[in-house]
Amino acid sequence: MVTGLPYPTHPEGDAGGGLFRPAHWWQKRWVRYGALITLLALSGLVILALVRQQTGTEGFLVGLGLAVLPVPLLVAAFRWLDRVEPGPWRNLVFAFAWGACAAALIAIVANSFATRWIATSTADPSNADTLGATVIAPVVEESAKAAAVLLVFLFRRRDFTGIVDGVVIAGVTATGFAFTENILYLGTAFGTDQLSGGRGLASVTAATFFVRVVMSPFAHPLFTVLTGIGVGIAALSSERHRVRRILVPLAGLLLAMSMHSLWNGSASFGQFGFFAVYGAFMVPAFGLLTWLVIWTRQRELRTVREELPAYVAAGWLGPGEPFALGSMRARKLAREYAGRHFGKAAARSVAEYEAYATSLAFLRRQGRRGRAAADFAVRERELLTGMWARRGVALPALAYAARAAAPRPVWGYGYTPATGAPPAWQTAPPAGHPGYNPYRSQG
Repeated sequence: MVTGLPYPTHPEGDAGGGLFRPAHWWQKRWVRYGALITLLALSGLVILALVRQQTGTEGFLVGLGLAVLPVPLLVAAFRWLDRVEPGPWRNLVFAFAWGACAAALIAIVANSFATRWIATSTADPSNADTLGATVIAPVVEESAKAAAVLLVFLFRRRDFTGIVDGVVIAGVTATGFAFTENILYLGTAFGTDQLSGGRGLASVTAATFFVRVVMSPFAHPLFTVLTGIGVGIAALSSERHRVRRILVPLAGLLLAMSMHSLWNGSASFGQFGFFAVYGAFMVPAFGLLTWLVIWTRQRELRTVREELPAYVAAGWLGPGEPFALGSMRARKLAREYAGRHFGKAAARSVAEYEAYATSLAFLRRQGRRGRAAADFAVRERELLTGMWARRGVALPALAYAARAAAPRPVWGYGYTPATGAPPAWQTAPPAGHPGYNPYRSQG
């Protein structure tokens, strides 16, 4: 394991170079993006036709209007979790589109085929729906959603650095999947009400909306997040630990399938089976995972504070920047300062500077722990260069944020009655003191 890394050269040093090799046509970015967009668009058109066929046009529109309600809240929640090192929006758009289109199409086709096969090949066809919901659906749906997490991990590796990234990609993918599934369920319920004359709170549509949108909008994200955590742990593991990098994501996927199966089977546990599973498993699991992700985010901030001082010593960062960049409050203050004094473009530059610095801290941590990829030096230089280009705006904003966010010293602590004044260091606390502010003059 690598126990130490050399300090990066100062920005005035050479950036280096290499031999340019042109890519084949199928390796070009526009070809890959075009193929992916075409695949997702075709999947979306097919799933749209299938859902509309089952719900009718009016039911589809009602289902669409109701199913979209929890989507902004869920996406915003996952984006909030990703504030320390926010990934690019294109990854979230891909994840949502994959869940809503590709994964939903795979699920609806595979589940229908499997249920029909069970009904025709078993002695008791009445159990086909139960087996399909508790055995087939969890395996098919969680595997289809996990594919998006795996694709981002394999092809957008730089954006996938740990557990929070796995949780965010998995959660947004599952949000997209649940969106399409809710259209189907709510549209079908509306059609049932149209036939039976159900109205108001007694309608099937209202009951379906309460269970799926009000009580359990986090159900699908909760299942798939388990897979995301497994892939996130694999991202933190070095390439030498191949067994761990395979088994941990598989364990997360199996846990996701098991919890999904338990949730789908809750209706068969008696009159109050759904509420028992909801209270005994779903709510505690949701609370535990929320705590885990928030704890992980705080750990990421600590990594920023611990790793960036190496770049202070090399002249890339100012002495107070690790403190400011390792505090969410200070980062927000820096963006607000830049926007207030220099405009929205400056605020965006500061946000980009903060993201680069966070990625740099994570990269150096991987290097110190012997987990750096072969392109460590190239990636480090890219991040440092991106920060240096924005330093003119970021430096005064972060200096202000460090001053504003630093804890104030507690006057009177260590007061010496003999002299009638506090110790000298209380006017400028030492580095180890909670009131230390590296931007304040130390006298």
